[in-house]
Amino acid sequence: QVQLVESGGGLVQAGGSLRLSCIASVSIFSFNTMGWYRQAPGKQRELVAAIIRGGTTNYADSVKGRFTISSDNAKNTVFLQMNSLKPEDTAVYSCHVRRFIAGSPYDYWGQGTQVTVSS
Repeated sequence: QVQLVESGGGLVQAGGSLRLSCIASVSIFSFNTMGWYRQAPGKQRELVAAIIRGGTTNYADSVKGRFTISSDNAKNTVFLQMNSLKPEDTAVYSCHVRRFIAGSPYDYWGQGTQVTVSS
């Protein structure tokens, strides 16, 4: 079983920055993808940023140039650096990882951390 623990959320003014962290209970080398999703009230969950094994990164158009996803393999941690935050970035941010076991995908989620951006 994989456990993911997020931290770093909070309240920030527009234009400010936050860095989210997601610590995994196992080596992140075992994951095929690692990423961050967010869900705002009344909206569907959306992918914010992801790292695919090999280093390729993907970002939602709305965060390109402002958010950066990275990882620290030694600390089994995935980060999301969020700069130039906007009120529309307000949401619950959740860490997600996927790994394959015997060819089948297994998805794991963190508990989520609230990010609130005031105008």
